[in-house]
Amino acid sequence: MSVTIPFYFYLPDKFDASHGFSGKTNAWACSLFIHVGLYGTAIAYTVTSAISMRAIQKSNCYHREGHEAACEYSDTYYMLIFGAVQLILSQAPDFHNIQSLSVIAAVMSFAYSFIGFGLGVAKVIGNGFVMGSFSGVSTTTSIEKMWLVAQALGDIAFAYPYSLVLIEIQDTLKSPPPANQTMKKASTMSIITTTIFYLFCGGFGYAAFGDNTPGNLLTGFGFYEPYWLIDLANAFIVIHLVGGYQVYSQPIFAHFEKWICEKFPENGFLNNEFFLKPPLMPAFRWNPLRLCFRTVYVVSVTAIAMSFPYFNQVLGVIGGVIFWPLTIYFPVEMYFKQMNIEAWTRKWVMLRVFSYVCFIVSTFGLVGSIQGIISAKLS
Repeated sequence: MSVTIPFYFYLPDKFDASHGFSGKTNAWACSLFIHVGLYGTAIAYTVTSAISMRAIQKSNCYHREGHEAACEYSDTYYMLIFGAVQLILSQAPDFHNIQSLSVIAAVMSFAYSFIGFGLGVAKVIGNGFVMGSFSGVSTTTSIEKMWLVAQALGDIAFAYPYSLVLIEIQDTLKSPPPANQTMKKASTMSIITTTIFYLFCGGFGYAAFGDNTPGNLLTGFGFYEPYWLIDLANAFIVIHLVGGYQVYSQPIFAHFEKWICEKFPENGFLNNEFFLKPPLMPAFRWNPLRLCFRTVYVVSVTAIAMSFPYFNQVLGVIGGVIFWPLTIYFPVEMYFKQMNIEAWTRKWVMLRVFSYVCFIVSTFGLVGSIQGIISAKLS
């Protein structure tokens, strides 16, 4: 395809997929949203990892000093630690090819999800009754309730970010059977499994704590004991997100570096690889472009996370931005094109209405989450 694309729109797989069905303009827009989503997910993972690391220290403090102790710690220190780790991992030239990342991430996800679910069930049994109500968390005004509902919708939207890396995953599948068939089965199973875990963890968490349910069950200290189990669950979260950060960042690294190297093929600073052999360590390759760009990327992500360390609100903003275009709009448009759906047929009308409703819901979630960040920043 002989098209000159700015680097910030250059995601070849998505561009080709969307361009083939929806045209060049839609393809550029799709790629932009994907870049924003990948970058935003890195910010969210930095915030979440710092909160989990802080929760481990707080859990140990409460265990030593008692539940009424003033165990307060800043997130900034832990974000810097997480950023330093990502700075090192990001320099690995072939980190995106490590297949064990997906396995480790899956194991960690199941582990801390089961722990959170188990603690919720145990708390409900210990209470002897179910807390909360069908109307949700109590608020003093209807406006406050509306903003909380909006933030919740944004968080739900962020909870299904697979569309950001779906095509990259499909490109790695072997055939036969056809990759699209395998991906359809895998997507269906993963969405069902994820939804079940979300419902059970969220439902039992609310049943356990009612109006006092923390935004993150494992870091909000609805649970204090067994402290070692809470520490273990939060350690699983951090391990998961260390690898997850790279999974979502490596496409940006690869595509930017490919674009700029192709634009300046004779530039040695951009294209030359060097070998460094530290004492008592294996030799490794490094590239000036990779060192500079990935360092700036990690530093910028960490800086933004430190400026807005608000777990639920940050997730809601990212979910509100990327959910509708990447999960609803572009897939629907590509489906129309691929299946030759004529305008004003019943299927066309139903999918259009579905897309518009999802747009309204996503916008509502985005606005509510932005309002939550502003309120948290000013408070």
